[in-house]
Amino acid sequence: MFKASDLPETIAVFPLPGALLLPRSRLPLHIFEPRYLTMLDDALKTPGRLIGMVQPNEVPGREGTGLQTIGCAGRITQFSETEDHRYLITLTGISRFRVQKEVEGFQPYRRCEVSWDGFARDLGPKEHDACFDRPGFMGLLKRYFTALDLSTDWETLQDADDELLINSLSMLLEFEPEDKQALLEAPSLATRRETLITLIEFALRGGAGEDLMQ
Repeated sequence: MFKASDLPETIAVFPLPGALLLPRSRLPLHIFEPRYLTMLDDALKTPGRLIGMVQPNEVPGREGTGLQTIGCAGRITQFSETEDHRYLITLTGISRFRVQKEVEGFQPYRRCEVSWDGFARDLGPKEHDACFDRPGFMGLLKRYFTALDLSTDWETLQDADDELLINSLSMLLEFEPEDKQALLEAPSLATRRETLITLIEFALRGGAGEDLMQ
């Protein structure tokens, strides 16, 4: 369990479009680019073994790729090396952060000064959603999976606790990067669930407020 005092002021960041990491959730990653292999090696040498996942943010007229202001730091909890020197890793979400500024240096990857203020809840126990209408949500989810011809283990989903269900779907379902960012920035589990429902309903309407997909 991390404490606020354990969190560093500067972390390596991995800007990966569409990849969402949430506190207390797990994100598998395949690392193969040389700069990110270096990032991983360096992170493994630190006590926290933290990497910050953050969405790129394209700014018109600006040279280079910007970053969204809020990301989520994950601890490397599993890793294995392939024969061709790539890594398969798992990040476990620790806490969201706010990017203060990028740090110049000699590393081939990007690093940022970050603030953890306002995200103390991320370091606590699991969240629960007291107003969660699970039967209604599962019905909506089944319509969505049917419309997109997706399959899943419905028994496992039904048995998952509120946070695991909502966060896992937020991370796994294919939404636009800006939608993933909205799910990340949701201030509570209930707000994330409401955002997720809105995105699913929007997708079922074909993304344009038209008749529901059959």
